Amino acid sequence: MAGKKTELIAYFDCFSGISGDMALGALLDLGLSRKILCAELDKLGLDGFSIRVRREKRHSIAGLRVRVDVAEAPHDHRHYGDIVDLIDASGIDPAAKRTSKAIFSRLARAEAKVHRCRVKDVAFHEVGAVDSIVDIVGVAVALGLLGVGEVFASPLPLGRGFVEVRHGRIPVPAPATLELLKGVPVSGGARNSELVTPTGAAILASTAKGFGEMPRMRIDRIGYGVGSRRSDEAPNMLRVVLGHPLARFEQDRVLLLESHLDDMNPEIFDHLMDRLFEEGALDVTLSPIQMKKNRPGTALVVVASPQDRERMLGVIFQETTTLGVRCSEVGRYKLHRKWETVETTYGAVRVKISEELNGTVLNIMPEYEDCRRLAKEKGVPLKQIYQAALSLAGTASGSLAPVGAKK
Repeated sequence: MAGKKTELIAYFDCFSGISGDMALGALLDLGLSRKILCAELDKLGLDGFSIRVRREKRHSIAGLRVRVDVAEAPHDHRHYGDIVDLIDASGIDPAAKRTSKAIFSRLARAEAKVHRCRVKDVAFHEVGAVDSIVDIVGVAVALGLLGVGEVFASPLPLGRGFVEVRHGRIPVPAPATLELLKGVPVSGGARNSELVTPTGAAILASTAKGFGEMPRMRIDRIGYGVGSRRSDEAPNMLRVVLGHPLARFEQDRVLLLESHLDDMNPEIFDHLMDRLFEEGALDVTLSPIQMKKNRPGTALVVVASPQDRERMLGVIFQETTTLGVRCSEVGRYKLHRKWETVETTYGAVRVKISEELNGTVLNIMPEYEDCRRLAKEKGVPLKQIYQAALSLAGTASGSLAPVGAKK
């Protein structure tokens, strides 16, 4: 089978944090034409701004600094809904529209949480709004033009101290930044400055598939985005590494929660497992073990997303007799999964396709519940329906639509 086109990986190396203008500068430094980017941004129909790009150095490293100059606005605020309408009405690429709206949605939800208001009531100061629109939409457009299929990032250093904003003096990291970075690995750092802005946090929280070490890749290009602030401590820059993926499998990080139980009514385990899955657990296993003094016990292992840590711990402590839970965050490799529907002579059956990143199919699995339902309805053995669905779905060669199959 011919492999699908390989898209590039962009790794955001945030050794000095990230802001919207730094991200845009780094992507332009990768070789993206300023003229082409501006032509795409013109499709927004947003007046009163201009983009200046120039090469600057920080600690002898050269990169691109982007400045968005905004004219005086006729009104003070632009609401979240206005920004969404602006993006929807624009002529930019549909994928860039989706990415831009996803970033603004996260940013608006974080601001709403911090200010205890409804998302639709979130308002951005006009100058800041135009700046954010250009940065966010610019990054979304740039990722598409560069052929980026996946974004990864390093853990984020947040900095400390205070920063002056329109409404006064607030602590670093800004409250909205912290809200956006729930579940993301961060460090405080010793630098008295704002290293991650809300816009930068929203960009990565919405686009990055994982945070950690650089994924396996063949490096193609490297871009540096220059921040406005100069520092003697470290170059105030964002580095973005663009390359071709070498991994055969998808990667992410998951949370493992483990506990050993030896004094609990085993009838409760069924309820415990249901509760954990309801709260978003990715997997739950229960295994018989022998504990101290040779007492029989049960090992509970829960796999969950890192951002669901508190919910998982709450269920385990509420529903079991344990006094402690071991938690660890680990890397996970997985096959890409997608769903197809095949039309058998007995009815429609969903089929899960598992494949490598290059498109090579390794597993095809008919959905058990669909097969069981049809077996009961048609009065035929379940394995007969299972085999019919498997045959139509094809083999590991990737033939998912043989003649006569409807998808």
